[in-house]
Amino acid sequence: MSYHLIDAIGRLGRPRVLVVGDLILDRYVWGDAERVSQEAPVILLREDRQEDRLGGAANVANLLRGLEADVCLAGVVGDDDDGHIVRRELTAAGVDCESLLVDPERPTTVKQRFIGLAQHRHPHQMLRVDREDRTPLEPYLEDELILRIGLQLSACDAVLFSDYAKGVCTPRLLHMIIDECRRRKLPAIVDPASTVDYHRYCYATAITPNRTETARATGRPVRTEADAFAAGKRLCLQLQLDCCFVTLDSDGIALVRADGTSEMLLTRKREVYDITGAGDMVLATIGVGAAAGIDPVDLAALANVAGGLEVEQVGVARVTRQQMLADLLSAGRTSSEKVCTLEEAARHVAARKGLNQRIVLTNGCFDVLHVGHITYLQQAAREGDCLVVAVNSDDSVRGLGKAPDRPIFTEADRCSMLASLEAVDYVVVFHEDTPHNVIRQLQPHLLVKGGTYTADEIVGKELVESYGGQVKALGRVSGISTTEVLARIRKAA
Repeated sequence: MSYHLIDAIGRLGRPRVLVVGDLILDRYVWGDAERVSQEAPVILLREDRQEDRLGGAANVANLLRGLEADVCLAGVVGDDDDGHIVRRELTAAGVDCESLLVDPERPTTVKQRFIGLAQHRHPHQMLRVDREDRTPLEPYLEDELILRIGLQLSACDAVLFSDYAKGVCTPRLLHMIIDECRRRKLPAIVDPASTVDYHRYCYATAITPNRTETARATGRPVRTEADAFAAGKRLCLQLQLDCCFVTLDSDGIALVRADGTSEMLLTRKREVYDITGAGDMVLATIGVGAAAGIDPVDLAALANVAGGLEVEQVGVARVTRQQMLADLLSAGRTSSEKVCTLEEAARHVAARKGLNQRIVLTNGCFDVLHVGHITYLQQAAREGDCLVVAVNSDDSVRGLGKAPDRPIFTEADRCSMLASLEAVDYVVVFHEDTPHNVIRQLQPHLLVKGGTYTADEIVGKELVESYGGQVKALGRVSGISTTEVLARIRKAA
């Protein structure tokens, strides 16, 4: 799955996404939780610093920017210092605030968190204080916001609704914008509020409720995978959704489609420091992927990765495509995933180069895999971060003038054996007499060969050096080669 998701990230492009919803300013007060106060049985926090971060719909917009999307944001802030901070931070993040309105009658929503270090260990949230106005928008502001959103739709590839029940996502606004998205065939993805009637989200493309929100919306507990599937199916039916992504914290995401089919996308275990912003990260990832036309299964899997990276950080922080790629590349892979086409390998190699990884390429027949092959492939892997093995096809082996019964093993078998080696990251088959096309496509930093070759004898040397790459001859195990191994077998026979 991890290799498949690397390709999905490569297809994200740079979509334009409209975010509609409740903007929040997250304020963090950091300090040392030194002792219990003498005045009352409460922890005394000695403040070190304060930090302001974007939250709610503003955070979704910021996270989308981290995922390299173009973003416009529609919502409301107060005519106060906190509202000015939100607008300034959004502008600095590169978010289009043309549809951000100011309501002089309401405060900008602020969530102030007090974060304490106990005995200089990991920071933990001690208390949260909220300042907000949950009343629905005044009709004149609602009309103006609907108008501005409508003017944005023609330039957008997806619309995300970040509903925190602070008054922006009114039933009328949701109904009008979701209907228009349906008419335009734009994905409309909703992160629903936990305390509202979900019928306001009817006809959205998808919603992303968490375990608690799903239980509250359906009136049934969500403890197991089966519970999540049943609840998701009910929501799809009642709200006429295309699909529902039920987020199950450390268990992953349950994807349920309108046709009743479902799939559980598991997430790997993480060191969880702070769940703040995980839901926003899931919405942003699904949104940018839906805008690029990625399949819902891959959307859920990518959201698992991004959400997992988010909870490994304290507070809300951007997760980038590069971080997601690095996480996927570090995950365990099956042997079958390592065998791929040259085009797939080229996309993955490009992703690894973007992470400053050193690419090593070697090539050969690898017929009758033996200790000499193993030794030199292990040496090759130590020369860089990623080892690609290009394998001669059956026809090209026959064209090399070897014995009539060569290859002994088919290219599929040879690839399977090579892919089972821990040292090998990718295996590709080439049909030409030389690996020149593979070299041109991958442009490795280093081309290596084992056995009796010298650097000057390695085929492709001139091509690799023409773009600044290097060529290196590796050692061999004395008395071991495929020809010698086969000679022993034939003599014994």
